[in-house]
Amino acid sequence: MDWNSALNGFKAYLMLERSLSENSIVAYEDDVLKLFQFFESEQSSISPLNVKYEDLERFIKWINKIGLGARSQARIISGIKAFYKYLLLEDLIEDLPTELLEGPKLPRKIPVVLSVDEIALIFAAIDMSTAQGQRDRAMLETLYACGLRVSELISLKLSNYFPDAGFVKVLGKNDKERIIPIGEEAIKQIAFYVEGYRRFMDNIHSDHLDFVFLNRRGKSLSRISVFNMIKTYVQKAGIKKNVSPHTFRHSFATHLVEGGADLRAVQDMLGHESITTTEIYTHLDTDYLRDTILNFHPRNKSQSAFVYT
Repeated sequence: MDWNSALNGFKAYLMLERSLSENSIVAYEDDVLKLFQFFESEQSSISPLNVKYEDLERFIKWINKIGLGARSQARIISGIKAFYKYLLLEDLIEDLPTELLEGPKLPRKIPVVLSVDEIALIFAAIDMSTAQGQRDRAMLETLYACGLRVSELISLKLSNYFPDAGFVKVLGKNDKERIIPIGEEAIKQIAFYVEGYRRFMDNIHSDHLDFVFLNRRGKSLSRISVFNMIKTYVQKAGIKKNVSPHTFRHSFATHLVEGGADLRAVQDMLGHESITTTEIYTHLDTDYLRDTILNFHPRNKSQSAFVYT
């Protein structure tokens, strides 16, 4: 089997078996092509079915040598591992050459999180006397109440919104549906917007009627418009952090975990496939750590436990 045949089969597997998006499939394809390019650079005609662990070790040295960063290297190695798992599933190989393959150690990136007070400041910066303000407040309340991705927010539909039952149904990554509870404040703000300004919009396009949040032209919103809207309110609130729609998702998860929520429940609400992804939210903020040291370390107590004679 040559590389083109193996790659075409892999792409079909990713699309049909794993239901990945076009962008994800292209990313995996690029990872495998990097490996093929490496063997070309060695003037090797090795088949993908005959690649050994030693070949992949040389490949890792090569991608490091050409200047790819640690995260790019980790991404490529992950793609190569998925490719060989596919070949194993198809009984095209008997052993995984990637089994002992390790990528670079990546530092765990702690996401930017807003405090409860900072979120209140952002909400307070919204002019609720305007139609746009009513919509924006409802959108931000929903982002924070449900931990939605921006794509899930702008595609939220009235037919998937159940305020009486207190939940929304969203279509997340890889077209996976999930049910998320929604709080009373978000429900109140959505009602204020939907039963107020939105109800009297006379320019809603027929194919956009089911979307909850609309722009002034009666169509669903774009991702960039939500980004820009948030940047405006963050600036008005005087917050210096780099805040995006995803920051509200991070804040939602962090505040739940810090409040004692079960990690598995948070995982389900966020739509994470792996619990390890959700575990990032178990980090402790530096203020809490500092207060713990000051309050409980014996050398920081006002009266030392040690008596000198």
